[in-house]
Amino acid sequence: MLEVDARGLSCPEPILLTLDALEQANGQPVLVMVSDSNQRDNVKTQAERKKKTVTVEQKGQDYYLTIK
Repeated sequence: MLEVDARGLSCPEPILLTLDALEQANGQPVLVMVSDSNQRDNVKTQAERKKKTVTVEQKGQDYYLTIK
């Protein structure tokens, strides 16, 4: 599983890193970590536009998005 640690980064960087990881993943799941609810929503929306399934888990102040 590819991991993208975008915690503390401002938009659009988490989205760009996520899209890049999805291209490199070759069908593997991608785990994206963000620290803001707006980033969570933006990354989720972009992944869903790519016809991916997204599950979100909150751990403390951070959000973990698993994209398949």
